[in-house]
Amino acid sequence: MDSYLIQVDGHGDHAPVLDVHLKTNGNSVSLGKVKGRKPRWAVRASEMSKKTFNPVRAIVDTMKVEPNPKKAMISLSLGDPTVFGNLPTNDEVTRAVKEVLDSGRYNGYAPSVGYQSCREAVAAYYSCPEAPLEAQDVILTSGCSQAIELALAVLANPGQNILVPRPGFSLYKTLALSMGIEVKLYNLLPEKSWEIDLEHLESLVDEKTACLIVNNPSNPCGSVFSKSHLQKILAVASRQCVPILADEIYGDMVFADCKYEPIASLSTNVPILSCGGLAKRWLVPGWRMGWILIHDRRDIFGNEIRDGLVRLSQRILGPCTVVQGALERILHQTPPEFYHNTLSILKSNADLCYAALSAIPGLQPVRPAGAMYLMVEIEMEHFPEFENDVEFTERLISEQSVFCLPATCFEYPNFFRVVITVPEEMILEACSRIQEFCETHYQGADGAQDLECDK
Repeated sequence: MDSYLIQVDGHGDHAPVLDVHLKTNGNSVSLGKVKGRKPRWAVRASEMSKKTFNPVRAIVDTMKVEPNPKKAMISLSLGDPTVFGNLPTNDEVTRAVKEVLDSGRYNGYAPSVGYQSCREAVAAYYSCPEAPLEAQDVILTSGCSQAIELALAVLANPGQNILVPRPGFSLYKTLALSMGIEVKLYNLLPEKSWEIDLEHLESLVDEKTACLIVNNPSNPCGSVFSKSHLQKILAVASRQCVPILADEIYGDMVFADCKYEPIASLSTNVPILSCGGLAKRWLVPGWRMGWILIHDRRDIFGNEIRDGLVRLSQRILGPCTVVQGALERILHQTPPEFYHNTLSILKSNADLCYAALSAIPGLQPVRPAGAMYLMVEIEMEHFPEFENDVEFTERLISEQSVFCLPATCFEYPNFFRVVITVPEEMILEACSRIQEFCETHYQGADGAQDLECDK
């Protein structure tokens, strides 16, 4: 029988070495001395962490401006409807979670893709004759953000590219770059209520395009695509054989004069991963309950994408089980008047904000049709002392204590985004201060020209 003898020798200040002897049939053969590894600390951040970049944080954190101490701060920057307490969730939603918590039946681990009964509840809620769903078509996730992350991770490899709206939600780029996926930005058209520039979109497709992200209703635009426009988007995806990742977290959050169409209900041949959740419509973003709906009626995704989503979901142990336990009741027993009241408040705020900002020289708001946002163009030629939207919004904070996000955060300079979930009196006060700010700094055509000459 062969045997091995490894001897470690170290003397004084010299590093230890390995003296390796191999015994074969009783004969010892020396393999010589191999210098050992000298331990040392070498802890470095991963390449993935270095590639992770949040444009909003990168811009906002470098603004470093102090608000006017004589004016209370009004923040119109955060897309969280719960901040000011004027938009509470429905009592039925709260009771559902309380009863589940008291039952003690949902304190353990669930399957990584969610409880079967909860997946059935989501499938039943979103299924329609044009786009039927079963439990196996639903993956529950820790919020819509994780749904988007899993959908990207299953569709795209490092070195491939995805098509992302401009302006668009910054998380798409943050997630993609961290995975080594290239981002190609397609244009939205403010003069057409933020419809997609379809010609530009199609021109970006190449052999490395893994998916097209469609965000409807839109963050940051507050726009809602018509049925005919969605059909044109689907035609591009069908021609180019590109699957769609549909970010529909604001689904059904549309104003009364508009209709929301889930994109999957309009196509039988384009495979779609639709991402949604409780956060916005039910006004509970901190509960972290989202889902992916798999629409694949031509079996283009097949088992590979489904199995891939299951495997990816197993990296963590699924979303909060307490909220899962309440999910069926939340979906099916929340009274319709709750949704109606929420939308009435948002529509009223949107109308007030749009009317007030439209009357301010140098600003051009784009009327929203849903979601929780409104985009405003800054006619920079009339504000020549500011280089860009970031400087404009910085000064708005320091002089008027009103915080709006510069649209550079959304890859769309010289606009800013207003969140319309704040109380009505706060909207009116903010608009009044924005008007005062613009009147202070506005330069007509002659004034702007004179200022340029003085530089």
